[in-house]
Amino acid sequence: MIVVGVDGSHAALEAVGWAVREAGLRGARLRVVHVMPAWAFEMPEDVPHADVGRWMRDGAAGMLAEGVERARAEGLPVEVESLLLPGDPRRGLIEVTGEAELLVVGSHGLGGFLGMLAGSVALGVCGHTACPVAVVRAAPAGQERSVPEGPVVVGVDGSPVGADALALAFAEASARGVGLRAVHAWSGPVIEGAPHLLESAARQEGDEQRVLAEALAGWGERYPDVKVTAQAVNGHPVDVLKDAAARAGLLVVGSRGRGDLTGLLLGSVSHSLLHHAVCPLVVVPPR
Repeated sequence: MIVVGVDGSHAALEAVGWAVREAGLRGARLRVVHVMPAWAFEMPEDVPHADVGRWMRDGAAGMLAEGVERARAEGLPVEVESLLLPGDPRRGLIEVTGEAELLVVGSHGLGGFLGMLAGSVALGVCGHTACPVAVVRAAPAGQERSVPEGPVVVGVDGSPVGADALALAFAEASARGVGLRAVHAWSGPVIEGAPHLLESAARQEGDEQRVLAEALAGWGERYPDVKVTAQAVNGHPVDVLKDAAARAGLLVVGSRGRGDLTGLLLGSVSHSLLHHAVCPLVVVPPR
């Protein structure tokens, strides 16, 4: 099952469209979820101002209906259901993903601040769910986002969660019938001149190339249909992956890689890419 959160925003409807297409690729059902304030959800009909609670429940039901309609408009043979929950949107979406294989949210909902590229819900769920989270950025108002057919790009860093991201990326590339671009980036100085420094830089580059090669070992046999382009780049991972994602259909990263502090649920690279990646981004959590 794939879960997609809706809040009445344009970004949420973009997320629904992406989610139902993903469900079609996976042969999964789609659950459209809206989380509303608990006080309005639970307000009895025989209390003062009960009409306020009724109005909010009607609005929430309308958001769900709009989301379901958007999903069915894709015309795919996907089972679509809806669910209304009380509470905080972040906690509600995290709790409802217990049986889900993927959670999909819009990058920026109705409650976000103008100018922020990732809203509080997108930031609040990534790294906290048991399943991967896909964050879909809305196209500009009045424009339709075409279904991208670019390659799947995956960030490779040699970490265990990076290996899980690589597994998901291969599966996505195979299902979509596109290539996979595996990118390993490291931050090292650009050395010119002194021979001993050049030798040190060359050794580091060799080490980083081995990280990438070891991470990719065996995947070609499992997915012979996926054409893989491997790229090791000396540069900041955020900048390198952002550039790669500009021409991608999907970007996949682990929630926390080798360079992040123990205990962090969302690392610095995945956090930054939530704000900067222009294509749909999937953040894979630790097992």
